[in-house]
Amino acid sequence: MQHNATEVTAAGIARLAGVGRAAVSNWRRRHADFPKPVGGTETSPSFALTEVEAWLRDQGKLAEVPLRERVWQQLAGHPEGPVTALVHAGCVLLLIHDRPTDWLELSAGSDERLAALLPAALDQVITPRFGPPRERAVTTPAGPELLTSAPLLRGAAELAAELGARQTYEFLLGRHLDANPRQYTLTPAGLATLMAELAGPARTALDPACGTGALLRAVAARPGQELFGQDSAPELAALSALRLALQGKAAVRTAAGDSLRADALPALRADVVLCHPPFNERNWGHDELAYDARWEYGFPARTESELAWVQHALAHLKDGGAAVVLMPPAAASRRSGRRIRADLLRRGALRAVIALPIGAAPPYNIPLHVWVLRRPEKAPAQPELLLVDTGASAGEGRAFDWAAVRGAVLDAWRPFERAGSAREEPGFSRSVPVIELLDDDVDLAPARHLPPAAAGGGSERLASVREDLGETLRLAAGLTPPEAMHTPAVRWPLITVGELARGGALLLRTGGNSAPARARVLTDHDVLAGTAPSGSLPEGDEETVPVEAGDVVVPVLGGGSVARVIDADTAGAVLGRNLTLLRPDRAALDPWFLAGFLRGTANNRQASSYASTATRLDVRRLHLPRLPLEDQRRYGERFRALAEFEDALRRAGRLGEQLVRGMYDGLTDGTVAPD
Repeated sequence: MQHNATEVTAAGIARLAGVGRAAVSNWRRRHADFPKPVGGTETSPSFALTEVEAWLRDQGKLAEVPLRERVWQQLAGHPEGPVTALVHAGCVLLLIHDRPTDWLELSAGSDERLAALLPAALDQVITPRFGPPRERAVTTPAGPELLTSAPLLRGAAELAAELGARQTYEFLLGRHLDANPRQYTLTPAGLATLMAELAGPARTALDPACGTGALLRAVAARPGQELFGQDSAPELAALSALRLALQGKAAVRTAAGDSLRADALPALRADVVLCHPPFNERNWGHDELAYDARWEYGFPARTESELAWVQHALAHLKDGGAAVVLMPPAAASRRSGRRIRADLLRRGALRAVIALPIGAAPPYNIPLHVWVLRRPEKAPAQPELLLVDTGASAGEGRAFDWAAVRGAVLDAWRPFERAGSAREEPGFSRSVPVIELLDDDVDLAPARHLPPAAAGGGSERLASVREDLGETLRLAAGLTPPEAMHTPAVRWPLITVGELARGGALLLRTGGNSAPARARVLTDHDVLAGTAPSGSLPEGDEETVPVEAGDVVVPVLGGGSVARVIDADTAGAVLGRNLTLLRPDRAALDPWFLAGFLRGTANNRQASSYASTATRLDVRRLHLPRLPLEDQRRYGERFRALAEFEDALRRAGRLGEQLVRGMYDGLTDGTVAPD
């Protein structure tokens, strides 16, 4: 047995072989030669990846491990942990990116030779990009450490030849973040782009809580640019530096440490500061930082850690520089912070407060705020504050349209940035004279200062909704299924989806974990609600599954009996997580026949398995009758009619809710008369 070998769990084996975890459990029971566990626990054992690969090939269950999956398993099962593996892989990918011929010469020999020569070669790219050892978060790995990582490094280099060094690192980092969602607080790419655009162009940019580098990554590249970051987690400071260095040519300087307690860049004055700080921290340094020079606008209370981060950002700006900080909504109205908020307003440092829709960023259950600040060169004579509430820009569904939110916010911000004032849009934005906000509360929550929009869009809009509802109800009545005629139960010969897939009658695919930037993503919620694609996935270059008209998509979690036939409007969207796609051969299977029989309650019950918190559907076990294509089409037409009736009922429900909500709002704000 090789010591310190890459290990893989049963879930990893299932991904390698393209089967469920139950199949792996069956192999362990039925095959005496199945590899023995080398680690893990009794309930969650791990196995040597090389032994598993060899066994799968011997059994004819795996012709070749896909390169992406092999490299990912090498990283995830690294003896020193995935973070160390990511740092080692990132360093080598940077070498490949900056000095590709060096890697070709080093990798030609044995693993021992590679590990011995690699540290000196890495120093030649790490020092120029990240600075001297004492000033950087990325340290050059030693030879013995690199020897353990040699298979991973060779695999990453092979993948880089296929995808490129930057895309390879983004793929590996994205998979790691997606596999450990509770360990990291991520800033969505759409929000990072919006914050960077609000701040404007920068030659020097700082993120004092840089995390995985999402905010600095969104800063538009410029010649001679310098990007600075700091994070209390040393591994995040290193991963962020490597990610930024692989993205462009900017000089990157990241440091490990608590920015409030141990500022690693005290002399830095940047053009732009972007920050997504930790929220609601009581132990941020209140006791030891009472006389710190950064508190120009007042000493933050123990409960106001976010206002400490705001002042830290302002302290690191050049005169006229911009800071954009993500804030919890309570920071705009807590009484303990009112004096600091008042001074920020009086001196013209706070320029805008923008309320985001619920679900914009973690924590997803509250509407976070974005504060836009400037380090004032001089106090304005009559300062105003721009207040924006984007809640109505979100659209339907759990996810929302970032492009719509971004466009609406920038349309309000850019005129205000130029003129110091902006026109009022009821229910959305208003430029408020600071003197109106300097009361006892200094409450900056946008919703409290914006004039209400006309109820439901105004009386004309309510009349339009009522007309649409009436038309939809008439349509639903016309689509009501005819009276069901009783017939004796039919016993058809059955075939499973798995058998159809093996026979080539349909193609079976599952949703991925990443997607290209700005791709439309069809989510399980969209399928269940019958709405347009509304989701997003972490940006990455993993192979995606675009849906086509006539595909049948089935959610695998939740226990519902749902199958949706993709129409022309949805075609082209990327298949999201927890969805399985069935693409029937039209010469053998009618899509509506397939979708209709997959929705049978008894069919779903027999194909479902149950865990303590969820029901999971094994789509391969769903069955449907063996019928000639002509009979399939007869059933398919009936199933299509039922789907149209179901869509009409959904639309009527949404319009009814909209009309009721608008009427309540109109009656309560006086824009609709009671008679």
